[in-house]
Order: sequence, then structure tokens, then C-alpha cells
Amino acid sequence: MREAPGSASPHSTATDSARLESAVPGSAATGSAVPEPGVPDSPAGERRRDAGATRRRLLDAARDLFAERGYEGATVREIAERAGANQALLFRYFGSKQGLLTEVVAQGGLEQLRATPPEELFETALRSMLTNSASGTADRSLEVYLRSIGRGDEATGTLRELGEQYQSALAALSGAKDGALRADLAMAWLLGIGLMRTVVAREPLASADPDTVCRMVVDTLDHLWSTPDSETP
Repeated sequence: MREAPGSASPHSTATDSARLESAVPGSAATGSAVPEPGVPDSPAGERRRDAGATRRRLLDAARDLFAERGYEGATVREIAERAGANQALLFRYFGSKQGLLTEVVAQGGLEQLRATPPEELFETALRSMLTNSASGTADRSLEVYLRSIGRGDEATGTLRELGEQYQSALAALSGAKDGALRADLAMAWLLGIGLMRTVVAREPLASADPDTVCRMVVDTLDHLWSTPDSETP
């Protein structure tokens, strides 16, 4: 779906994966040092700070709108308006709506994957979905995934990469031969909880205490990672 003239066309899954890897915070791909057009003459450092602040506002606005409406449902115009910026800046900094999604996912879900030990990943992701379902929070990647995956080819490659990396990290928790299947079951439960709580808003789960839900789910999930001696490779 094209949001404005000149936006980039959808990329392949391989290209998405490369961009996901290059868009993590601190990489050259973020382009935070690009000065904003139209800023009056001022010291270079001041112009860089202005550009960086605008990029952050655009990322925050995109993260929240993608989480609330899904990738297809959030328009470039709405993202720019919420960020208090113009669409030209969005395309200048991110190239396209898809490029913006790539960086939102990189700074959220993939950064969480890199920073979290595998044995803590499920609970961290679960707690994130239970408590971060309000605008202004740092990581809403799984909400974006829930509302966007399978609803548009343009976003599918980027989001599939996120799901595959979660699955790979969780599969390493079990020594069983069917570790990948166990990881998929864990992911299905995680996303199902997110669907019921944040998308369907079904009670009593929608308003349940996050600590209570985490305790009940994680205690039960421990059995999934346990491997009987007879199944050890």
C-alpha cells in the first residue's frame, strides 16, 4: 500500500532481515545526525538534536499507531500528525512506511531479544504485553505483530523475522528433540494471551493483574521446557 508519492516499494524477506539487523539503536542506519530541512542556521549540534528529537517522535507515534490499528490501518499522514511533523520528514528519515516499521521492530522486539537471557525471554515478553498496552511505553512489538501479521504483504517479511527470532531463542530452552515444536507452542500461548487481552479485550483477562497472570502462566510453562531423560538427544 502506497502512502505518499515516492514511498519505497515492498522489500523481500531477506532485505527486511538485513534492515532489521542494521536498524538497531546506535547503528549508522538510524541516521539520527541528519539535520532537519528548513531549520534556521544554528550550531550543527543544535540541528542534530532537533533532527534526533523529530525521529524519536515519529518512531514513538508509529509504534503506538501500529500497535493500536495494525500496520495497514495506520497511515503515514496520521503518524506524522501525531508526531507533530510533516510527511516529508518521515520519508527523509525512514524512506518509506515499511522502513519505519522495520526500525520500530528493531528498536523494540529485536532489541529486547538481544538484551534478555533466553530463560527470561518468555516472561519478559508476556509482562511487556500485559503492562505495555498503553501509548508512551517502550516496546509494543508483539502488539504490532498481533494486529499486522498476515494482513498485508508489505509488513509480513519484517514481522515474520521477529517471530522467527523469538521462536529460535525459545527453542534453545529445551534439550528435547522437539524443541522447535515446544517453542512454537509457547509462542502460540504468548500471542493468544496478547490477542485476548489487548485486541479482543475479553474479561477477566483484560483487566487481570499482570503479576497474577505471569505467575500462573510461567509456573505452567516450566513443564514445557522440562525434558524427560528418555527424550534427551
